[in-house]
Amino acid sequence: MSTQFSTLISSTLALLDQFQGTLSTSSTVDSATTTTEDSSKDAKPLPLLAASSAALRAQVTKLSLLAITAPFTHSAVSTVLRAVNDSVLPSLITAALLVTPGEYTKAYHSEVLVLSRNTLSEFSALVRLVNSLPEKGDQTPKDNSESKGADEPPSQSEKDAITVAAGRVWDACDNLTAVANKGVVGFVMFRVEQWRDLIRDAVEEIEEWDPEEDGDDFFDDLMGNESKPGDDDSDDDDVSDDEENTAKLQEQKKTTLRLLKPIAQIYPAIINNRLKNAGEAPLFATTSVAKLESLLLHLGEIPDQIDEVAGALYENDVSRSTGFLKKIQKNATQAVTSVSAPWKTVEASDKQPAEDKFTVWSKTWLKVMDEVSKSINAE
Repeated sequence: MSTQFSTLISSTLALLDQFQGTLSTSSTVDSATTTTEDSSKDAKPLPLLAASSAALRAQVTKLSLLAITAPFTHSAVSTVLRAVNDSVLPSLITAALLVTPGEYTKAYHSEVLVLSRNTLSEFSALVRLVNSLPEKGDQTPKDNSESKGADEPPSQSEKDAITVAAGRVWDACDNLTAVANKGVVGFVMFRVEQWRDLIRDAVEEIEEWDPEEDGDDFFDDLMGNESKPGDDDSDDDDVSDDEENTAKLQEQKKTTLRLLKPIAQIYPAIINNRLKNAGEAPLFATTSVAKLESLLLHLGEIPDQIDEVAGALYENDVSRSTGFLKKIQKNATQAVTSVSAPWKTVEASDKQPAEDKFTVWSKTWLKVMDEVSKSINAE
């Protein structure tokens, strides 16, 4: 292996490690984000991020083809690596660092950093594989019958390893390009759609659940249902207790569904009235970005809390179920309230946007929520 090529490989791997460290630091140190927020207001990092990840994907295609096709030449591979090192990687990292939490929400900022680090990690793995190829191909044959010549193609296992590694980089680049093209609002809408589907499934599951079927009949049958003298009175008491417990669970199920059904409605309502076709309006003012942040926080907690409600019901724990219903009501109310008014599109203006149909709908929804939650708030 030539010294020049070895140096280029080493510098590429070192650069990738450095950039991954930079992205990791940016995700944990608040000061790292504040230094870029002023510049990110005028910059357009998302188009740059999409373009640089697409450029890296194209260079990876070239690199993988050069690696698996004989003759393997250092000069051709070096040309690709230099292009990546000199322009593609710096552009990708610059764009990723300009996606600050203050301008693009913490969730989107975190998503971009995770996907960017993954892309660099997968590319680093590919470079290491390419680095292992010349050691065999560059050996000078001792005679014509022994040793592998430089013109001999890589083995099938080597080709497969390179192809798989390149495919992983392509997938990473595609994911990064997709999230950049979605933008913040598209990313938030995608998350809200996921949570909407989870809640819909959870509500259907609770609707299908029958407390009367959750008895100990299976265990009774397993023990042979043997009776002993004096068991009749005990059995009567057990039946009475079971009936009372079942009645409580049936009532709690009704209360749960009465609360969850209007909560399930807020997800499509917010998608259609505040996210779909919103463009970049939610990014024009810091207060609007804060609303997106609040929306992600509160809507994102509800699916897990519904799972807790269902689990408590299945375990006959009415008190615990009610506790989580209160948390769900609070999160849903805060989510609707945070976006009840249209997006504020002027940073310096103190004037509140005029009400629209969603504002009116949200007021009605809040009244309904107060009504259906009376039973849980009374406990």
